[in-house]
Amino acid sequence: MSGGGLRIVGLGACTPVGRNVFASAAAVRAGVCGFGEHPFMVDTAGEPMRVARAAWIDASVDVAGRCAALLLPAIDDALHVLSPVDDGSVRCGLLIALPPARPGRPGDLADSLLACVSRRYPGRFDAARVFEAGHASGHLAIEAAVQDCSSGAVDTCLVCGVDSTLAPETLEWIEACGQLHGGGADNNAWGFVPGEAAGALLLASPDFARVRRIEVWGEVAGIGIAREAHLIGTGDVCLGDGLSEAFERALERLPPGECVHNVFCDLNGEPYRADEYGFTVLRKGDRFRAASDFVALADCWGDVGAAGVPLHVAIAAICHRKRYGKGRWSMVWASSESGERGAALICAMDPGEE
Repeated sequence: MSGGGLRIVGLGACTPVGRNVFASAAAVRAGVCGFGEHPFMVDTAGEPMRVARAAWIDASVDVAGRCAALLLPAIDDALHVLSPVDDGSVRCGLLIALPPARPGRPGDLADSLLACVSRRYPGRFDAARVFEAGHASGHLAIEAAVQDCSSGAVDTCLVCGVDSTLAPETLEWIEACGQLHGGGADNNAWGFVPGEAAGALLLASPDFARVRRIEVWGEVAGIGIAREAHLIGTGDVCLGDGLSEAFERALERLPPGECVHNVFCDLNGEPYRADEYGFTVLRKGDRFRAASDFVALADCWGDVGAAGVPLHVAIAAICHRKRYGKGRWSMVWASSESGERGAALICAMDPGEE
């Protein structure tokens, strides 16, 4: 069943509903909702803004501090698999998905987080890159990991994503754009609940996983990257051309006779995203068991932006292992406001399967 794609050998997460990957997966399986009232931010109706906040991080902590507090535990989670076998010779790349420039996001966020990771893991990573494109950044990072591992530049790649939309300036900007879910004059009943989280995946070649005898959770069977010309907020009508292209590229690796059993995505309540996916399904729905039966985890931990892709891949792997998924083949897709579109075809694996 498995092919030659990169193996998923480590999973990590830190979310408003769980401080590690398995706690987060159990919480979303149970339908736990991490929404609550912001301690001091109010909307234009004078009501507390509804957000999904990591409650153990003080509300006064800035964005860089919040992202570091979320990212480092997720990395610890994903990397622990290497500790019994690492003899210091493992070449590991670091790829981090981050939010784009926006009000409330520090301009030096990437440098700040790379410095934090370097202090935590001195000398661990051979090279590091960041992708600052929001929701679909994780797909860009996975594509880079495939290239780096396939070329032999590294043995493994740690693909991470972290985001926090809870800075006061960011929340005010989201509300001013009409995207905040709530009841104020500047709010949108079809807006989203801002969230924060981090996810991490340790990816390795099949040979590396086999030689090191590392447990494999799944395979990145296919990856598709594309761009959408008709962006949200511009008034243009989006027919899902970019997302359809990303799907087509990822689905090239779906074996004949197979179908995608599960769909994990960053739908967050905004009609633009739902329409985009609807048009895509009209073109590609025949490759899916039931394309309308998707999982949008923003219902549990809010819109987590750049953290979404690694989190969704981890959930796709866990749901098969725990036997509550519909099958082993999953599609993880995401849509960035700046036009990047990504789709990843994930083949989950059972213990000892290769």
